Amino acid sequence: MKIGYYPGCTLKTKAKNLEDAAIKSMAALGYEMVELDRWNCCGAVYSLADDDLVHFLAPVRDLIRAHDQGFDKVVTLCSMCYNTLARANLLMRDDEVKRDALNDFMEEENDYKGEVEVVHLLNFIRDEIGWDKLRDAVKVPLEGLNFAPYYGCTLTRPEEVGIDSPKDPVVFQAFIEAIGGNIVDFPASQTCCGSYQIISNPEAAKATTLEILTSASDAKADALVLSCPLCEYNIGRRQDEIIKGNDKLENLPTFYFTQLLAIALGLPIEDLKLELNTNSTKAFLEQKGLPALA
Repeated sequence: MKIGYYPGCTLKTKAKNLEDAAIKSMAALGYEMVELDRWNCCGAVYSLADDDLVHFLAPVRDLIRAHDQGFDKVVTLCSMCYNTLARANLLMRDDEVKRDALNDFMEEENDYKGEVEVVHLLNFIRDEIGWDKLRDAVKVPLEGLNFAPYYGCTLTRPEEVGIDSPKDPVVFQAFIEAIGGNIVDFPASQTCCGSYQIISNPEAAKATTLEILTSASDAKADALVLSCPLCEYNIGRRQDEIIKGNDKLENLPTFYFTQLLAIALGLPIEDLKLELNTNSTKAFLEQKGLPALA
């Protein structure tokens, strides 16, 4: 079965380990992720200014591409891409004045009224495949490993587009359980990683990231699981810098959820693109002797 797929910019460069694992895993489950033709950057951040319609052009164009290709759903992997596309889609459905203005401005494109549903892969697996079918497909259950699912701030908020309830989300936990892992609940699972504050206010970003790592560590997590390249940068790649001088914290491996899916499905190590992960993540897999590394 073919499904429309929007990759986003970072998944073609720094986050190939998020994308490749997803594409190969979904193929193993019987789904072909068809990349949208002529997609462009979604804009990364949803604009909150009422008079800033120009920033909606990018995500709306991507939604038009999906509709023009005949898809009624478009699947995303990156949390920020999902959030931006889903909120732009909601605007096109519910705000007639802005919808008409955007369609009139993009006169070279077909008119769009929000016909496509924007879906995060976690919800696609839940709703279209089902946890039982996923559980049956697992060849390497991740037994005895304690994973902390990190939602961050864009998967569940705002509530009208969140993939689950912001008050008590469970979809990430259900995914981890389906592939055989143990769940570690930790208070900072929806705390913002600092996002682009890493550029404008790096000390503030460092403080909030330290809070997340401390929370997961205190909960006895073996690793963090996430779906956002920016979160992976702040929490994963900068982790050595963040915990430097803190004798209470050790490196905490970070995985994209698609990488754990690929491991559980018994896919080859090459599909994980582990060279893009941190050294502590690779060392963790080696220590656990997972078959994917054989």
